Amino acid sequence: MTPPAQTKAKVERSGQLAILRFEGDVTSTSKDAILGTYERLTPEIKEILLDFSKVQYLNSSGIALVIQLLMEAGKAQQKVQTFGLTPHFQKVFTMLGLTKYTSLHPNELAAKAAFGG
Repeated sequence: MTPPAQTKAKVERSGQLAILRFEGDVTSTSKDAILGTYERLTPEIKEILLDFSKVQYLNSSGIALVIQLLMEAGKAQQKVQTFGLTPHFQKVFTMLGLTKYTSLHPNELAAKAAFGG
């Protein structure tokens, strides 16, 4: 059995926008990659894109970390758009009501356009 792929996170910044690009499996071991990366963003960031296009697996613990990120962003009045989720995880996010906190998009261009900027 192959161990889960360690989650990697990369941040790209442009003005008030930050793109958090996740790679690997998002599980309970992903706290630093998900929340740590978010918490290291500077206060001037007002728009966040979450890129899941290189995430192969997302379990309930990983989803809980994403929910925590969305809640923190909401408190900080940051807008969050999400793209790159597989159809299965789009359905999971929708069923869990996460679309109240982030919109799901097919690609980065559509997600950026949703900010209206």
